Amino acid sequence: MGPFGFAVFFIVIEFWQAVNGSRCNVYKGKWVYDASYPLYNFTDCPFILEQFNCQHNGDSLSSNQWLSLVCLLHKSAPHAKYTAQRIGGLSTFSFRAYRVSIMLSRNAFLVDIVNGKHGRVLKLNSIGGGQIWKGVDVLIFDTWHWWLHTGRKQPWDYVQDNNVTHKDMNRTVAYEKALRTWARWVNLNVDPAKTKVFFQGVSPDHMNSKDWVDRTANTCVGEIRPLLSGEYLAGPHPAQVILNKVLRSVSKPVHLLDITGLSQLRKDGHPSVFGYRGRHGIDCTHWCLPGVPDTWNELLFAALIQT
Repeated sequence: MGPFGFAVFFIVIEFWQAVNGSRCNVYKGKWVYDASYPLYNFTDCPFILEQFNCQHNGDSLSSNQWLSLVCLLHKSAPHAKYTAQRIGGLSTFSFRAYRVSIMLSRNAFLVDIVNGKHGRVLKLNSIGGGQIWKGVDVLIFDTWHWWLHTGRKQPWDYVQDNNVTHKDMNRTVAYEKALRTWARWVNLNVDPAKTKVFFQGVSPDHMNSKDWVDRTANTCVGEIRPLLSGEYLAGPHPAQVILNKVLRSVSKPVHLLDITGLSQLRKDGHPSVFGYRGRHGIDCTHWCLPGVPDTWNELLFAALIQT
């Protein structure tokens, strides 16, 4: 990228900050009201997708974070010339004067999906798509949301594990196998002197109010306040437990952007019935922008400064 070039790739930091000689986990705490927020609004950021623009009328969670980061950067340098383009599954936002590019690769499973004789095959042990990740200054990986999709929303027809092809398999098992393929790729291909690697923790949904103390609600609809830390009853997210286990097996430095717990408290942060002006039902999975992903990116900024 050149001596002053910088690229961020979204495909998160067991980050501890020293405070007065003690170790403070910045991901643990409670949400407090801050009148200086939001950091931008939809009039400041022309990139916010309609379904996330909850200030105005209220695809993927990686897109949520990427759009948030782009909006934050655009707000900080509103007069800087930029380019924004999408070619296939790759979106790129660039500040040429700063030689900064922020790219989003839409690869929901990290591993490959290929067209076979009988349909689309999710190959749990293949990661040829990782070629595009090489040479990037900062890699930010994310996967989980699409692993549970079935029917018409499922983008594959078969699952291949080594030389065995299945019509389907336990999704959490498949998820772990894919993560281990990704871990091997990192161990073989990342030079820590040139590339920082982050993995974004699992972004929780709020489709089932049994996960928190309010038993009278059904989903995130109508929720207007965050939970207190003791009010989330569901406990650790199962997919995050798997991710933590796999990350411990990676020999290269990978920093977990541990946003799961703090996001579990934000039952009020989703588009709800306001995404797409309610045309596509209730969305308690993605996040409003401005909103929770802005906090994810502030933690990312802090981690980049510290690492």
